[in-house]
Amino acid sequence: MCVTCGCNDEENISFREPGKHFHGHHHEYDGGHLHTHEGKRSIDVEKDILSGNNLLAERNRGYFMAKNILAINLVSSPGSGKTTLLECTLKQLNKDFRFYVIEGDQYTSNDADRIHATGTKVTQINTGKGCHLDAHMILHAVQGINPKENSVLFIENVGNLVCPAMFDLGEQERVVVMSVTEGEDKPLKYPDMFHTSTLCIINKTDLLPYVSFDMDKAKSYALQVNPDLQILEVSCTTGKGLSEWFAWIQQKMQVPQTS
Repeated sequence: MCVTCGCNDEENISFREPGKHFHGHHHEYDGGHLHTHEGKRSIDVEKDILSGNNLLAERNRGYFMAKNILAINLVSSPGSGKTTLLECTLKQLNKDFRFYVIEGDQYTSNDADRIHATGTKVTQINTGKGCHLDAHMILHAVQGINPKENSVLFIENVGNLVCPAMFDLGEQERVVVMSVTEGEDKPLKYPDMFHTSTLCIINKTDLLPYVSFDMDKAKSYALQVNPDLQILEVSCTTGKGLSEWFAWIQQKMQVPQTS
């Protein structure tokens, strides 16, 4: 069992595009996991893991910057509505930008199939027992998907508010999505994720009349953890807040994409 996040380094990692399959493993050198039974070494092991990952993350970041690719890491707990938000975004802005998507899940290609149906080029990474994406997985997925210059790359991470917070993928922006069906204290319970994000989307606001969720407290808790965090209230069902989300993406892109 990995001392950093509990992933199993013997688990195969698979990369899937329509008609293509890529397979690999976690490796110690490239951001995978080094195991030890000596508790006194656990801190050093974690340092080694994250150090290797961060080196590859910087390589990814340099690539994205050189090609003016806006890489956005979407993170959340399971069921927050990331994929639906992504579908709405791709359908609305596909005439303005060229999009690419990397989907991260432990198993199935369900989300990748949904994204592929929008006409967007997508790669599915199945992590098996792994609980997060890392920079090495993104490096190989990007090599396969080959995003063009002046484009937007969405990385939909594995649903998990713990381990993905520790792993820099080389993204320019990290967007944490929480829904009103979750507790408003999520930022306090999982502070690392909210602290390392630049934008928080509070999703499924159309359900507010039916759930016990204090919006003011949720925002206050998020800002306690990260005073610089931007917050948007969004509903993909009613469309509330989507225009602000779209404007945020457009503002982050330096060069408009034309077909």
